[in-house]
Amino acid sequence: MMENLKFEKLNICPEIIRAVEDMGFEELTPIQAQSIPVMMSGSDLIGQAQTGTGKTAAFGIPLLQKLDPESRKLQAVILCPTRELAIQVAEELRNLAKYMHGIKVLPIYGGQDISRQIRSLKGGVQVIIGTPGRVMDHMRRHTVRFQDLKTVVLDEADEMLNMGFREDIETILKDTPQERQTVLFSATMPRAILEIAGTYQMDAVHIKVVKKELTVPNIEQYYYEVRPKNKDEVLCRLLDLYAPKLSLIFCNTKKKVDELTLELQNRGYFAEGLHGDLKQMQRDRVMQGFRDGNTDILVATDVAARGIDVDNVEAVFNYDLPQDDEYYVHRIGRTGRAGKTGKSFTFIVGREVYKLKDIERYCKTKIKAQPVPSLDDVANMKVEHVFAELERTMKEEDLSSSIRTIETYLNQSDYTAMDLAAAFLKAELGDSLEEQKDDLMSDSYQWESEGRRKGKKDKTKMVRLFLNVGKKQKLKPGDILGAVAGESGMPGKYAGSIDMYDKYTFIDVPHKYYKQVLKSMKNKKIKGNRIYMEKAETK
Repeated sequence: MMENLKFEKLNICPEIIRAVEDMGFEELTPIQAQSIPVMMSGSDLIGQAQTGTGKTAAFGIPLLQKLDPESRKLQAVILCPTRELAIQVAEELRNLAKYMHGIKVLPIYGGQDISRQIRSLKGGVQVIIGTPGRVMDHMRRHTVRFQDLKTVVLDEADEMLNMGFREDIETILKDTPQERQTVLFSATMPRAILEIAGTYQMDAVHIKVVKKELTVPNIEQYYYEVRPKNKDEVLCRLLDLYAPKLSLIFCNTKKKVDELTLELQNRGYFAEGLHGDLKQMQRDRVMQGFRDGNTDILVATDVAARGIDVDNVEAVFNYDLPQDDEYYVHRIGRTGRAGKTGKSFTFIVGREVYKLKDIERYCKTKIKAQPVPSLDDVANMKVEHVFAELERTMKEEDLSSSIRTIETYLNQSDYTAMDLAAAFLKAELGDSLEEQKDDLMSDSYQWESEGRRKGKKDKTKMVRLFLNVGKKQKLKPGDILGAVAGESGMPGKYAGSIDMYDKYTFIDVPHKYYKQVLKSMKNKKIKGNRIYMEKAETK
């Protein structure tokens, strides 16, 4: 098996290499290392691999490499068991092909308007990713033609058979050119799969990558739904809240490691970055600082973190969700060592919550959802840390000389012992105990939890906002509310009345949120209509 193989070592075009770097893949996973050369050679392939091994890129990269971008004819078909997988595979292929000009990738599946798919197909598509039933539909209508087809991929073939697609798959394969390349991926190899392989493949190379059973004991695992722009702030709040002695933060790209390290240093944290571009001497220096405790926080990529073997890591942060389920286990396994307990925190953006479910299934573990801590939570925890440290000092240290010094000072001044204690606390914590405006208000969980705490809607003054769209644009109140809530993060229940007219609309929002709503709606569109929003003039 090839270990630590870089994408650059394979005969892949620079456009795909560039896209791979953007996606944060630093090196090939085992299934990619073995499959890509086989597929590039033109051989048929049976790949035994589970979800989360990086198999989409394993067949996607060679498939894209072999396309002729000059031809608008259909050259590759990928069959998937479900619409969700078809959409996911299409998304990854588009990301891989983003620097390849003229490549069109289209997912086709049941439940979506077929006439729209037909329109897209007529425009010329080189790759379709579809469920067998819908691909058969298009074959019957002659809206997909296979005469120029070079590659057929059956993804999660065992799942397709379990769902009763065997007949459809065979009908599709019979209709494809004899000299095509046929690639089959399956987590298990039941007899039916081997029969299909025997009938429709020629001298297929069999590759098997079975993931190790990995468990994650002694680690409390949490995830937070965040917006990309809020990740840094949420990370700092968690660092302040839990105050881990040593923390590891994982990013998917070298660029993000550098950016985040700088951001943390600017905020006063003792952080250092570690990635593949650093010279060995720099890496050794950074690691030594982390082992000695001079560096509290290490920001790293998966590859760079390989050699990290430090027992006292108390928290692991997945700033970016890893591309491979197995990487998740390797990452968080760096805490909770030597019988100690550890914590892991994973940031999730949008649809990544589905990937998280795959990780949970794979690890046979539960990753609990947590609300992002508010500024109040952080301030209260800082106070607790200070008092805990003071209690330890009172129990373990000799305070007699300190007491004499304070007594002398109090006798000479007009201040009380309470004033002095409060001043010490203020000096230690700064302004964190003052009431502060929480800039993460755009995250809905905070508004909702605030609403729950109060037990009712915010009764404060509402602000009326004006929008330059109305009924003439075939919009409904729900469209307006959906756009405002979706863009600003404000839960719809906090909105007041929505009054629609032919060419404009008024919407009421709580006073404390209206600036956030205005800011988030700037230069946005609702159902294709560019909108302009401002505070309405009131009499």
